[in-house]
Amino acid sequence: MLVSLKIENFALIDQLDLELQPGLNVLTGETGAGKSIILDAIDAVLGGKATGRWVRTGTDKALVEAAFQADSRITDWLAEQEIPSRGEVITCRRDLSAGKTVRSKSRLNGVIVKKPQMESLRQLLIEITAQGQTLQLGDPDLQRDWLDGFGDQKLVRQRHQVGKHYTAASAAKKVLDTRRRADQQRADQLEMLQFQNKEFTDAALEDPDELETLQIEHQRLSHSVELQQQSYQVYQILYENDEGAACADMLGDAEGILSDMLRFDPEVNPMLEMVADALAQVQEAGRQMNVYGANIETDPERLNGIDGRLSQLKQLCRKYNRDLPDLVEYYQSIQASLAELGGDGQSIESLEADYQTKQQTLLDSCDKLTKLRQAAAKTLEADLIAQLKPLAMERVKFKVAIQSQTPAAQGADAIAFLFSPNPGEPLQPLIEIASGGEMSRFLLALKACFSRVDPISTMVFDEIDVGVSGRVAQAIAEKLHHLSREHQVLCVTHQPLVAAMADAHYHVGKHVVTQGSPSDTSSHKRLTAAERKALAKIAAQSEHSLGQTQKTSQKTSATAVKSVPASSKKTGSTEERTIVKVTPLNDTRARRDELAQLAGGTSQGEAIKFADSLLEQAEMIRKAG
Repeated sequence: MLVSLKIENFALIDQLDLELQPGLNVLTGETGAGKSIILDAIDAVLGGKATGRWVRTGTDKALVEAAFQADSRITDWLAEQEIPSRGEVITCRRDLSAGKTVRSKSRLNGVIVKKPQMESLRQLLIEITAQGQTLQLGDPDLQRDWLDGFGDQKLVRQRHQVGKHYTAASAAKKVLDTRRRADQQRADQLEMLQFQNKEFTDAALEDPDELETLQIEHQRLSHSVELQQQSYQVYQILYENDEGAACADMLGDAEGILSDMLRFDPEVNPMLEMVADALAQVQEAGRQMNVYGANIETDPERLNGIDGRLSQLKQLCRKYNRDLPDLVEYYQSIQASLAELGGDGQSIESLEADYQTKQQTLLDSCDKLTKLRQAAAKTLEADLIAQLKPLAMERVKFKVAIQSQTPAAQGADAIAFLFSPNPGEPLQPLIEIASGGEMSRFLLALKACFSRVDPISTMVFDEIDVGVSGRVAQAIAEKLHHLSREHQVLCVTHQPLVAAMADAHYHVGKHVVTQGSPSDTSSHKRLTAAERKALAKIAAQSEHSLGQTQKTSQKTSATAVKSVPASSKKTGSTEERTIVKVTPLNDTRARRDELAQLAGGTSQGEAIKFADSLLEQAEMIRKAG
């Protein structure tokens, strides 16, 4: 989930600090108010292609920083990339510098990373649905995973079986290839393999976990005295204390008191049961600790033997540059190779037959998987078309094309989503034929089908309601609401029907103020007292125009300054600049007035009544689930 966003000197924005909420977050405001800049900033911080327009006019540096809530997938990814974790939050930052070309640096938790790493992380964090930003829909691997996730458990199990058969066939092919190479290089290999085999045999190299097991035993023997003392201390504390009452004694006293209390008040019975259970567990723990301490032995000879064995194993691992499990596996492969080279192993013919048998099993398993995918595809086609119809796509056609390809761990199917938005037009790959608006609504419908299997926690939709009727807008609003129960959704909209469903609502607006000369607008410049006074006056006027007749306690989340060359009016050393203000609409009155503005351009009369009805309707939908 996107927790917060910090922007400095990015495009039209001078400075912004924005906090996002779980559920449906909605940005509203007039066309051109700067809403899409926020989405551009999110795209930028996650590795989007840098452009010259990103660095604000009159500055030479820009910054975007986003904080995301990290789940187990993100934590595992950070560990794989050897990037330090910061608990439940991951911080993404991008610094941009203007020049002949825009240069940038990306950081994750303070560590500089490369673009491929950011692109990999992006797939786990967020999906931005805007024109030109629905690239995931064209990913064949993702389409296959979506289809499989949409299928039932039988399909999932069959895909797992295919993976097992693919591994078996690949292993048989590897053995066959190894044998063929061994025959070609037999004379050169035999002497070396015999030497290595003797070395491993003399070392009795059998257990891949021996090194870890010996290290544990070495640790225990090295600290046997401490363990004995500490186990006795624990035993005394829990069960039998020579110097005072043990835990078991105190719990026994508590049990007796509670038993007396039970005669007068049955409500203490649950507490009596808990104490009795705790007493039984403490007594058992004490007995087991006593047995544990009694079984700890001090054995210097065994400890010396372990030291020698550890040294031998570590020396072998260093010599062959392998860890012990790989070394044992290598030893086993040497034995197999020696058997083959000596004529005691399987013949090439038998290895070939074994491979062909396993390969045929793989093909049969892939065929079953294909049939299950075909059934799932028919269901998905019907469900997705049904989801698209109320979104002004009544005549749409959709098909999941399944074509054969070379068997792999995921099966022998190439998956492609084919799409035709208009009657009479042929089905074509979705990414090639669908317009930006169609892609957005398609993805919204797809997410309605797949929300239970989609791992991405945050989804962004940029004006997916453009050009639709009230009926369709209501359908979009309800879909976004249901989607936001499982994911965080950030939506830019002009539709009051959609905005009314928001869990967190933000207004984005522009205002023109007079500031100092252009030479004074360098990066990180602070506003003067006069400028701050002008901003406060404009904020008050904006709140009044939205119907705010009471003193507002809302916090202004951001202000952004930009040059307006076409409309600038200079007087002496001053010029007009545009301020972009993002205001959280935290109370019902502010939201009602904003919805009224969206609906009718006024905060009075029928528009207010309509806005009230939208909020009431949205509340009913939320209560209905």
